[in-house]
Formats: sequence, C-alpha cells, structure tokens
Amino acid sequence: MRILLIMTRAREFEDFIQQFLRLLPRDLSRSREDLEKVVRASMNAAFSRMNLVTREEFDVQLQLLANTRAALDDLQKQITEMEKKLSEKQDTG
Repeated sequence: MRILLIMTRAREFEDFIQQFLRLLPRDLSRSREDLEKVVRASMNAAFSRMNLVTREEFDVQLQLLANTRAALDDLQKQITEMEKKLSEKQDTG
C-alpha cells in the first residue's frame, strides 16, 4: 500500500477551496454554499480513498524510522565488536 502525504495543514486545504470558489463564474455565487459543501465532501472522499496520512502522522513515522535506524546501527556495532572478540579468542586459543 502506498502512503501519500496530505496537505500539511488544514488551512492550506481551506485556502485551496476558497481559491477554487473564487474562480467560479459570478452567476454561480447564489449556490455558493451548496457548491462549497459538494466540493468539500468530494475532496474529503477523494483524500480518504488515496490512503493519505496527515503531516503529524508522517512526522511521527519519520521519527520512529530515525530511532529504529539508530538502534540498528548500535546493534550492528555490537555485533561487529562481538565478532572481533570471538575472532581474537579463536586466534589465541
């Protein structure tokens, strides 16, 4: 499953909708509220089908990955040291 990053902030989403609504012809302004509801619902439905995550969720996973990578590096160093000690012990024994 591919995870995509959603717009970083709810305000950016709101700005996008407002820009979209400003591009509409003036004669549609009477039904602006209805159209705004439809646009919001459509975009929310599209985003939910896209397997999107919030910026906060992405940042948490990024930090978790960094922590896991650091732990893996530490374990690799420990293994290297153990292998070195074992090799030295076998050479002297």
